[in-house]
Amino acid sequence: MSYLNGVTGYRKDLLNTRSVIKRGNYAVIEPDGLVKNTIPGFEGCQITILSSPKLGASFVDYLVGIEPGGYHHEGFGQPGEEIFFYLFEGNVKVWNQEEEAELEDGGYIFCPEGTKLFFEHIGDKPAKGFLYKRKYQRIPGYEAHTVIGNINSVPGIDYEGMTDVMVKDFLPSAKDLGFDMNFHILSFKPGACHGYIETHVQEHGAYIYSGEGMYVLDNDWIPVKKGDYLFMGAYCPQAAYGVGRDEEFAYIYSKDCNRDIDL
Repeated sequence: MSYLNGVTGYRKDLLNTRSVIKRGNYAVIEPDGLVKNTIPGFEGCQITILSSPKLGASFVDYLVGIEPGGYHHEGFGQPGEEIFFYLFEGNVKVWNQEEEAELEDGGYIFCPEGTKLFFEHIGDKPAKGFLYKRKYQRIPGYEAHTVIGNINSVPGIDYEGMTDVMVKDFLPSAKDLGFDMNFHILSFKPGACHGYIETHVQEHGAYIYSGEGMYVLDNDWIPVKKGDYLFMGAYCPQAAYGVGRDEEFAYIYSKDCNRDIDL
């Protein structure tokens, strides 16, 4: 078995973990102990499955490391699935049956249902990305389309009027009902927090890429930091404080939206 952080052998302390798994409710997964998964089609890649239906999620999240020369030429995605790929760092060419682009740090692509994601590494240093898939909920009269962009060129907006909390949206879901999900970045300056504890039907998968925070999940206050992954199930009470001294507490996360509930 291969571990994401490359640490093997005996530890010099008691075996312990910060990870908390409450299937269908919430999960906090620290990077220590995460394993690399082997998935056909990902060549020259190190991939780790984070959330999945086995955890209680309606989607699948992955961390993807792409070595120079790495690629996925078979096309990622099955019929009925929508795909989102975000590049934390590196240079990767991406395309689907509609568009293509060369992504750099902060670049992303959304592939609607009916298309597949293809990619290949085009730089000289390893790349790191975040990958998501979910079954698209089609409704009459609406459809999604390919979106390619870079989040570094998207202006941040004060989150619900709070000047020390900033949100960025990746997709046009707020104005286009063809989209049944969105991705966001939420960042907190040290000491900033949500304005209230949220309780809602939407699920989240969140990867913390900067700083430290305290997250309340179903009334459990849990310290989290860069490299941790969070799953928040439907109706799980949730909110966070940014803590620490130097870095903002920031994470990228998904949210389902724009659809009624099927009975």
